[in-house]
Amino acid sequence: MSGIRYVKGDATSPQAKGVKVIAHVCNDLGGWGKGFVVAVSDRWPEPEKAYRSWHRNRAENDFGLGAVQLVQVEPYIWVANMVGQRGIKPSKKNGPPIRYEALDRCLSTLGEKARELDATVHMPRIGCGLAGGKWTRVEPLITSNVAAKGVQVTVYDTD
Repeated sequence: MSGIRYVKGDATSPQAKGVKVIAHVCNDLGGWGKGFVVAVSDRWPEPEKAYRSWHRNRAENDFGLGAVQLVQVEPYIWVANMVGQRGIKPSKKNGPPIRYEALDRCLSTLGEKARELDATVHMPRIGCGLAGGKWTRVEPLITSNVAAKGVQVTVYDTD
């Protein structure tokens, strides 16, 4: 048992009571405009605005692979912008944009923050869309860094 619950639905409409964190993977270029982030921006402008500012001011902050930015969008909903993707295109030398080591660090931080907030975590199959990751590698990272800390994780699959 992975400690992850799978449901059909939209991760931007988390199916739970209490505090919720919606997690997703971002790139390290400051680009926002394809994939799951479109659904996030359709619901709330704050995560994109915060991410772009975080990237723009990266010389003065922690922006980079492995970093996490939590943005509150509603009284009980936060969005976790997790920088786990190098660039936006696959390369012959480095493969797909996903960086599992960076995602591992992001998820460790996410697990800690979710526990501090007494929150559940909600996400699509992060890192497996435009980032090109494999769920067989991502799921164990979620299990060990988030679910193993006693945080309920729900993964949303669309129809």
